[in-house]
Amino acid sequence: MTAAHIGVTAKDGIVTLTGHVQNYMEKHAAEKAAGRVKGVRAVAEEIEVRLPHHARKNDDEIAAALVQRLAWNVSVPDEAVKVTVEKGWVTLTGEVEWQFQKAAAEHDIRGMRGVVGISNTITIEARPNVSDISADISEALHRGWYDPKTISVSAHGGVVHLSGTVHTWYDRQMASRTAWGAPGATAVDNDIRVV
Repeated sequence: MTAAHIGVTAKDGIVTLTGHVQNYMEKHAAEKAAGRVKGVRAVAEEIEVRLPHHARKNDDEIAAALVQRLAWNVSVPDEAVKVTVEKGWVTLTGEVEWQFQKAAAEHDIRGMRGVVGISNTITIEARPNVSDISADISEALHRGWYDPKTISVSAHGGVVHLSGTVHTWYDRQMASRTAWGAPGATAVDNDIRVV
């Protein structure tokens, strides 16, 4: 990644990233790195992807390559994910059983040539026999580094609500990932604050 083309400003824990990079993977990496810095409460990401001439592709070429790549990914169910490409921006739709499948679809195409951005609107299949999963998520969170007094978990059906406080933006993201890993989680509403 060429850090010389990225501007960083910070105020009151809000980091703003500006500038340009040569591919979407660099843009994603910059946002992820900023979120890991202690004291960062939010990231406003305004980085533009400016593809070099040799990396530009037509939308139909990008779409064909993405469909082929997803077909090879064993974590993504066959034909569960649909791809739309407009001016290099990829929109993923469809329905999968687990959050890791949704994440795998996006991760797999993040570094592909010609992609300038991704909107991942894949949904998680609702499970009709979902019991109260909040206890399972609380147990998983508290097995790690989270203090049970700082994070509370509630769930209604498959919708999980997280609230409380953590010390870093990264911890907030890890709490979301932990909640998504629970069987039956179809949505995660993360209201955890970084203090």
